[in-house]
Amino acid sequence: MNAVVTRLIQALMVALLIGTATFMMMRSLPGDAAWRIAAGRYGYDNVDAASADAVRAELALDGPAFPAFLHWLGDLVRFDFGTSLVSGRPVMAEIAHQLGASTSLAGAALLLSLLIGPPLGVIAGLRPGGLLDRVLLITSTGIKAMPQFLLALVLIVILAVQLRWLPAAGHGDLRHFILPSLTLALGLAAVNARITRDAMARIADMPFWRFAQWKGLSERETLLRHGLRHVSVPLITYLGLQFVTLVEGVIIVESIFGWPGIGHALVHAIFSRDVPMVQGTALVLGLGFVLVNTAIDLAVRRLDPRVLA
Repeated sequence: MNAVVTRLIQALMVALLIGTATFMMMRSLPGDAAWRIAAGRYGYDNVDAASADAVRAELALDGPAFPAFLHWLGDLVRFDFGTSLVSGRPVMAEIAHQLGASTSLAGAALLLSLLIGPPLGVIAGLRPGGLLDRVLLITSTGIKAMPQFLLALVLIVILAVQLRWLPAAGHGDLRHFILPSLTLALGLAAVNARITRDAMARIADMPFWRFAQWKGLSERETLLRHGLRHVSVPLITYLGLQFVTLVEGVIIVESIFGWPGIGHALVHAIFSRDVPMVQGTALVLGLGFVLVNTAIDLAVRRLDPRVLA
């Protein structure tokens, strides 16, 4: 109960800090905000001084900043994130669409990485120093060191251009998930394989592991009854935090594959000076981080009751 109250307080602090920081940063950006908003609405080729002046008068952009910030806070108390200055749609409707696209992509990448990394890590951890362990170290280090955009381009050239198995970009079809999720999953699998390997090697060297085998349990039975529970604690902690990072930081992958995610949309909102969109997006991502941290804490305590509150 104390942990939940603490997380609620953290969520309120995150909302206040993120809202204040994003408002101040957007107001301090150089250039004419009215011109940028008009360009976002009508396109850069169709913007002139008259349209920029019309946007400035409509949104009262020359007015004082503090009342505008207080107005945003009042709307936030009523769970109203406002309206996009560019599209005119409610901010929450825009975020729901974009966050859904990013979350589905991140979830697919996370699931795919679990199918690749942990099984290899467990096998390598049971035979530390063996052939698979050495190959896994070299491969995971190489994949993790490769820039994400380069890995994405390599997969596009091989699977989309040369073999023509998959579409190079797009959204809306199940086949469009494969290339971007595989790009993200390979980097994830490279790390969680090493985390699983190190945890498995440490656990296999503990007295309780040897005692279980001394009682007559096979290596498979020992792993299923005792090993996986202990291995899952560091893995869940890493994957939970990594899921948030995926949702927030897949801008490059979303841009390469034409994926309408929240990171890509946030960049466009900043360029267009769409302050309500930036504030709402940053707030949702910050609160999502608190929510995922809370879920990780509860899951870890469930798996290992020795973890203190």
